Amino acid sequence: MTNVLLPVFYMPPISWFSVFLNPENEIVFEQFENFPKQTYRNRTNIYGANGKLSLIIPINHNGKREFKDTEISYREDWRNLHWKSIKTAYQSSPYFEYYEDKFGKIYDLNEKFLLDFNLKALEIIQQILKTEKAQSLNEEYIKNPESINFREKFSAKHPSEFQMEEYYQTFSDKLGFLEDLSILDLICNKGPETLTYIKNIKQSY
Repeated sequence: MTNVLLPVFYMPPISWFSVFLNPENEIVFEQFENFPKQTYRNRTNIYGANGKLSLIIPINHNGKREFKDTEISYREDWRNLHWKSIKTAYQSSPYFEYYEDKFGKIYDLNEKFLLDFNLKALEIIQQILKTEKAQSLNEEYIKNPESINFREKFSAKHPSEFQMEEYYQTFSDKLGFLEDLSILDLICNKGPETLTYIKNIKQSY
């Protein structure tokens, strides 16, 4: 088994799941890092009618730096906004209706901390995928860990370093294929073939 240190993301991109679900990887989640802005920790990318759409969870800026202490802001009704955006984007996809109730449960969550929200959302996604991948949380921040370190591997700003085949997306006829979106995009478009697709992703270590 390979020890892998993974960041905890909001509705993670497909590439993240190729690392998380790899049976050879023993997963440890990073909870002590300083919260980095403009990353997948509090954002997810979906395919909207006009192309890539970022859904961002607002954060309470209360001076606490560690990821495990990062609090979600509920001053605006972002859960309703995100869920509406997802329904608009995927209601005509092949499998959205099939998984809609389970995805909807993510937006009933009312967690104080971003880490807890992301972990509960991941539980729901694992139920949808019918996977039971074990994971643990790290116990301290280590700058240069012995584990394979994926903390900076997934960029919300730059093209994916992972190679994945194109698949049909709801708006791809109009706007082309968008790679490495949220796992939600893959599930809604590929349904039961999602896990097979993930297994075929070429990882770049």
